[in-house]
Amino acid sequence: MSGWFETVAEAQRRAERRLPKSVYSALLAGSEKGVSYRDNTDAFEQLGFAPHIAGLSAKRALATKVMAQEISLPVLISPTGVQAVHPDGEVAVARAAAARGTAIGLSSFASKPLDEVTTANPQTFFQMYWMGSRDSMLRRMEYARDGRAKGLIVTLDWSFSHGRDWGSPNIPERLDLKAMLRFAPEGLTRPRWLLDFARSGRLPDLTAPNLAEPGQDTPTFFGAYGEWMQTPPPSWEDIAWLREQWNGPFLLKGIIRVDDARRAVDAGVTAISVSNHGGNNLDTTPAPVRALPAIAEAVGDQVEILLDSGIRRGSDVVKALALGARAVMIGRAYLWGLAANGQAGVENVLDILRGGIDSALLGLGRSSIHELTPDDVLVPPGFSRALA
Repeated sequence: MSGWFETVAEAQRRAERRLPKSVYSALLAGSEKGVSYRDNTDAFEQLGFAPHIAGLSAKRALATKVMAQEISLPVLISPTGVQAVHPDGEVAVARAAAARGTAIGLSSFASKPLDEVTTANPQTFFQMYWMGSRDSMLRRMEYARDGRAKGLIVTLDWSFSHGRDWGSPNIPERLDLKAMLRFAPEGLTRPRWLLDFARSGRLPDLTAPNLAEPGQDTPTFFGAYGEWMQTPPPSWEDIAWLREQWNGPFLLKGIIRVDDARRAVDAGVTAISVSNHGGNNLDTTPAPVRALPAIAEAVGDQVEILLDSGIRRGSDVVKALALGARAVMIGRAYLWGLAANGQAGVENVLDILRGGIDSALLGLGRSSIHELTPDDVLVPPGFSRALA
């Protein structure tokens, strides 16, 4: 099939060939030296399987339920901001997820408004940061209700990084004439990316329409980012207050410590995501899959547990599920698919993961993802990290 690729690694290679250097660099986005970024994928490679060869199940069930949503495979779309890799951005991703029977998280910093995304995929969660006043956060929750969001994802695993050893991408606050002239040489080296936007009749959108306040202009990405940086970080009492204001499913993203997992349960959340923001939080934080077993043991019977960061293969998903996750969320993997081939590229990535999950279940002799246990994974000595 035209544009088809067989691995997420190939999607990444095609994305790098298609995107201007600054845009592609923004997708890597590991902080400082990138120790956590590398460990997120390396950790999965250190986990092994011990496959069976007979008595295998002829059929495997991949469907599950996450935050009251029935999904056809244990993979959700993680919220990522300003998807300038493709003109259709989050709407294309939402359509792809709907076509493959799964849910999407929409970032507050997304380039497409919530109602367009929920129209494309009714199984949409709205993501929020702790930013601005309590009144502005209440307005965003009302915006999420009006936009038909199925639940909230509150992201806390993101701290400001002062730089990256390999250089931070130069991203303009807005695409005015001056910025277009400065980035023209980069764009001309990637004519297919430029042609996609030319055909759409619009420039890459660097605004955040889901953060617009009544009577004010739509903020730029960096304008909204500045508001987040100037907002004092939340306390656990703040998180409990936020949870009380939302009467639907509520996921707290960014858990890496056992004591934080317990505090999240005390705050009444529906679900947590074990995460280090794809290596874009505090560098040298261990890979979430290393922290997952201790967190699952501590709170797995009290709250739904998801995992994000480092998922590149269906076998990674199976390892996470065996160690205590109900499902995983993917970020860079689908963005590379979007850059490589639009909506079809995101569907391609989800199909790759589905096939890998099915193959791993077959080899392990499991007929369902719900049969997976820690005994299905070979965990080397010293692998796990029981933080606090």
